[in-house]
Parts: sequence; C-alpha cells; structure tokens
Amino acid sequence: MSGTGEALLTLRGVKTYYGNVIALKGVDVDVNEGEIVALIGANGAGKSTLMMTVFGDPRAQEGEIRFAGRDITALPTHEIAKLRIAQSPEGRRIFSRMTVMENLQIGATVGDAADFESDLERVFALFPRLRDRRNQRGGTLSGGEQQMLAIGRALMSRPRLMLLDEPSLGLAPLLVQQIFAAIRALNERDKLTVFLVEQNAYHALKLAHRGYVMVNGEITLAGSGRELLQRPEIRAAYLEGGAS
Repeated sequence: MSGTGEALLTLRGVKTYYGNVIALKGVDVDVNEGEIVALIGANGAGKSTLMMTVFGDPRAQEGEIRFAGRDITALPTHEIAKLRIAQSPEGRRIFSRMTVMENLQIGATVGDAADFESDLERVFALFPRLRDRRNQRGGTLSGGEQQMLAIGRALMSRPRLMLLDEPSLGLAPLLVQQIFAAIRALNERDKLTVFLVEQNAYHALKLAHRGYVMVNGEITLAGSGRELLQRPEIRAAYLEGGAS
C-alpha cells in the first residue's frame, strides 16, 4: 500500500474550544489523496472533536482547514458535505426507525440520482448482509450491521474523503476484521481516501499508510503505520494485550 497523492485534507494550527475549554491545541494534520490515515489516542484525547471540526461542528476558532486546495474552515456543514466529504460518526447514528434502504437513500441525497443503483450495488457487494436486511428497520440490526449501514450510508454520497470515527467500537473481533477488510478494499480498489479515528490502535496502524497520535488535544507523534506500531511508547500505551 502506498498513498502518494497530493494533500487532499490539510489542517494547520487548528484550535477548537468547548466554551472556555480548549479541546484542540493547534493541530497540524495532512491526509493525502489515496491514503488511509489513522488518528489514535486515549479516550478523551480530542480525536472525535477533530473529526467533527473538519465537518464544521464545532467550528475551528483558530487555524485553517483546506480540502482539495479550498479553505473550508468557515463553511457550514451541509456545504462541506457537498464537496464529497462523508462522515461515519462515532456511535453509528443511523436512523433507527427507518429501513436500511431508507438510510441508504438519505446518504445518497448529495449524490447524483443517476448513480443511485450502481452505488447501492457497490454497498451491497461490500456488505451482503445489508442486502438481506434492506427492508428491516435500522434499530433492529446488530451492532456490526449498524456499523456496516453507517459506512454504506456515507459511501452513497460517492465521497472523495471518508471520515470514519471509531468503526470498531463495541464490535466482536470477527466483525472488526470484516469492517477493516472493507475499508482496505475501498482504499485499494476504489482509491477512496480515508481518515480514521480508532481506539483499536493495532488494527488502525496495521491498516493505515500513516498515523498520528493525539494526547490532550495535541499531535505528539506522526509516522508510517508500521513505524508507529514498532515504537515502544506506542506499544506500552496503546497495544497492551497485543492484537485484540
């Protein structure tokens, strides 16, 4: 795997506040076209805040966020979505009373209607279980199926950049492997650029071309996924128990 494209997403000096509390303390991150980039760190480090800040909610109060060369720091969230950035948020946040099909249709609202059937087929090929459950309400799906639906819904917008927040959270190991295999396939086959926030550091760094480590709202380390996996401080802090 090699993500050697030009910078698609760039953050420079990004600061985000919740009231008077500073959550991001001047963050610099690059995600190049065609890469999988992982952001790891402990609970409460600011990883999800960074993801949401890219999407404009909360707003970066200092610094700059650029996507495909365009300054998107002050853009409203719905305008950012139209630029073909898609988000699969922490906790899935599917529409539980809607069917699988209805959830996928909502994901397609910023896409081209002419592409709907082929995009739907791509999601069903990636996650055959969703085809079987297409008429089921989202709330009746298992946790793993809900995660598949959250990723599938994001894919329906034909994104250039996918923001994935904690896709393995609460899933059994076998399902975690399936989700990560799907992410790898999307990157290798479809050249999808992925920015991944993940507490499962082992799986994330194994998958990623590059990674960043966040501690208390600051980036403390950066390197290739392989380099970070080998670093003793990463192993001590995040890989206790090995490849769980």
